[in-house]
Amino acid sequence: MKKLVFITALGFACYSNSLFAQDCESIVKLCQSYLDGTNKKSKFVSDGQVYTAFLDREKAEFKTTFFGGSIYRIAASAGKEDEFVIFTVKDLQGNILFTNKNHKNSPYWDFKVPSTIPVTIETELDLDKKVTGCAVMLIGFKK
Repeated sequence: MKKLVFITALGFACYSNSLFAQDCESIVKLCQSYLDGTNKKSKFVSDGQVYTAFLDREKAEFKTTFFGGSIYRIAASAGKEDEFVIFTVKDLQGNILFTNKNHKNSPYWDFKVPSTIPVTIETELDLDKKVTGCAVMLIGFKK
């Protein structure tokens, strides 16, 4: 009997993990569509990283460097609704350079970097809309 309970619990855990992976995978595709844009002028090339975090009322932090003279797009999502994720870009001193919270949690932001700068990007769920789930962020640059 104990063996059956253990096998059932193990099966449920594997099933739950596969559902989570599928959910995150669909969100990655959604973020990629934000980088792809609607025409060649708005197409951004991914930096090759997929920034993913399972959030449950907390923040995730990612570090990257933006290179001077480049045009970037940050895209973030946590599901079919565009406004689930809040992302905030800060310099190394903690000064906020941008937050989509001031723009109705827009799912992406385009910007040009005048000089190379290391940054921290915090992602969190808008707790008024979603309290737990997979959050995905992609960073692209214009060719």
